[in-house]
Amino acid sequence: MPEGSPTLHFLAPTWAGTHARAFDAQEQEVLDHVNQQIAGEASLDDVLDFLFEVIRDLYPCDRIGLAFLEDDGRRIVARKSRANYEPVLLQDGYAEDLAGSSLRMVLDSNCSRVIYDLPRYLVEHPRSQSSRILVREGVRSSLTCPLIVKDRAIGVIFLSSLEPRAYTPYHVQLWMALAERLAQAVEKVWRIEQLTAANQAYTEVLAFVSHELKNPIASMMTDARVLADGYLGALEPRQVQKLERLIGKGNYLLNLIREYLDLARMEGGDLILRPVETDFLADVVEPSVELILAQLQERGMTLERKGPAALGPVRCDPGLLKIVLVNLLGNAAKYGQEGGIVRLTVDRRAEGITVAVWNEGKGFPPEDRTRLFRKFSRLNPEAKGPKGTGVGLYTAWRIVHLHGGRMDATSRPGTWAEFSFDLPQPLPG
Repeated sequence: MPEGSPTLHFLAPTWAGTHARAFDAQEQEVLDHVNQQIAGEASLDDVLDFLFEVIRDLYPCDRIGLAFLEDDGRRIVARKSRANYEPVLLQDGYAEDLAGSSLRMVLDSNCSRVIYDLPRYLVEHPRSQSSRILVREGVRSSLTCPLIVKDRAIGVIFLSSLEPRAYTPYHVQLWMALAERLAQAVEKVWRIEQLTAANQAYTEVLAFVSHELKNPIASMMTDARVLADGYLGALEPRQVQKLERLIGKGNYLLNLIREYLDLARMEGGDLILRPVETDFLADVVEPSVELILAQLQERGMTLERKGPAALGPVRCDPGLLKIVLVNLLGNAAKYGQEGGIVRLTVDRRAEGITVAVWNEGKGFPPEDRTRLFRKFSRLNPEAKGPKGTGVGLYTAWRIVHLHGGRMDATSRPGTWAEFSFDLPQPLPG
């Protein structure tokens, strides 16, 4: 390299308009192909694989990398890369602060940066740790282009070559022809991956916290029941009454924990249908009623049962359907009229079985029906009385649909509400 020639060059977007030259037929074909196909890629890995294959028809490229802004634009974090050499030392997750970095100008002014001689650039910028790592990989020149979406920088794309002075201002012109569509595609899949990772983390925390709360609360309730039943000595009626209230509140907390654990199973991909031939009344209905009976008795409610004495074999996942029925009966106990009637109907028809839980109570207005089975949807959260989580009905709806069934709800506001589900027999393949 001649003495005194620059190692670093910034090119503003306006440069391409004043110095542009026409692309040849092959270049234009590649540009059109990238612009047409890039939006259909489903992940950052797919985007990088696609770009790394096609972009080498336009650019010298031994390595390509994506990095994104984080911490309100104060740092840049490497997220994906591809290279045709080994070892790759600058790994995904590598982060650097932007303060004092030449990348700051790239992002603030929407310029592209060309480094003609990376070892010489490192001598002039010895604090650049990423340059030091890339030089160790063998990289000798690079082209860095901003990813801009609606005048907002989201990150950068790095093209690197093992040869010095591999990139020219004309390569920046080619980039400008790709920039907008590519940046939009990259942001789309990046946001999807962020949401997926956040949802997975939330599910793991949800399951961990719920599980850690479940055992100590159950143990406290057992101790309270031992005291209330007089195993450690007779208690006064007022003391027993207090303990019964404590047990009731513990049951409420365990029901909430159960709902969140069920949701964590679904969101974590652990909700798998395992159907077997089962006695639906004995294996699903009776255990569910037994779990909720104490709550009904506490509120002075009467449980009525309707349906045949036997249904015949039913193919389903009894463990999952107990979650559904316990939720419906629990909601009837929670939101129904104190001292009122709860009616459980189980029937068999030619196309399958139908289960319905009806209760006297306030019910819900017709316009709220479509919100009932959505995650975290709560009706009248400001209203007085029991508060729901918006989890249980959503979980029940998911389980019923997993069986190929259908869930529904009807109500006469101020009088009654009924929640039901149909289970096809045989189950869909």
